[in-house]
Amino acid sequence: MTGLRMAVLAVRFCTEILMLVALAYAGARVGEGAFAWFLGVVFPIAAILVWQWFVAPKARHPVTLGARMAIEAALFVGTGFLLALADHPTLGVSFMLFALLVSGASAATEGIPSPWDEPREP
Repeated sequence: MTGLRMAVLAVRFCTEILMLVALAYAGARVGEGAFAWFLGVVFPIAAILVWQWFVAPKARHPVTLGARMAIEAALFVGTGFLLALADHPTLGVSFMLFALLVSGASAATEGIPSPWDEPREP
């Protein structure tokens, strides 16, 4: 079962990176001129901050599993919506569905130990 958790976490990490790239791209496409550059930088930074504060394994403000999944869903759906606004609706919906599936798989395998988990004290 450890292999399953490792695979889910690897796909989850790739999905998080894709989210940041998609936010930068969508921000740059939604705005114009210097504002496009601004949005292309601010969107991923805002997502990083939210992820660091609430979702990351060592979050500053850890939340329950349900709240974490809601925050993840909001970030993934928001990213998909921004991709749709950037004239890529199919890509936006595809990303949304895939990211939500990965988020659910991560939550479903949460109790399974992985090599990246903190060691438990006896």
